[in-house]
Amino acid sequence: MDDLKIACTLIGEHAHNIDKKGRIIIPVTFREVYNNELIVSKGLDGCLTIYTIPQWQVLMEQVSKLPNTKKETRLYKRNLASKASRCELDVQGRILIPASLVAVAGLEKECFIVGTGSTVEIWSKENWLAYNDEHSDDFETVAETLTEFLI
Repeated sequence: MDDLKIACTLIGEHAHNIDKKGRIIIPVTFREVYNNELIVSKGLDGCLTIYTIPQWQVLMEQVSKLPNTKKETRLYKRNLASKASRCELDVQGRILIPASLVAVAGLEKECFIVGTGSTVEIWSKENWLAYNDEHSDDFETVAETLTEFLI
């Protein structure tokens, strides 16, 4: 699937529950992007990020170019790769998130699955609502500062 189709597909926010085993439904609209297999890893801002296999491969290639002599590189690589898991969609469209990642994101019963245009994020309900509440007034300011990158 090309990047433009992905960007038009991975949008919106969806409320879903995670069960006690760590299974969560991936919204139907997102499933076609993943071809039944995906990578879930520790994300930024307290969420998990879902990547397609090709996206993950590109990310790992880019990360491998960072200098290992820098402490920040080692920290980033360790956190990104060690907190990653290859997952398959089951017949009901669910993935099984490892307990370690469930803990990292503080996932409990109610969650939000959020499309960012290029990836999907999984948030605990509490973290998602708090994030939105904290940053709701920042959208226009951030848009103005990023305009130069959009041209």
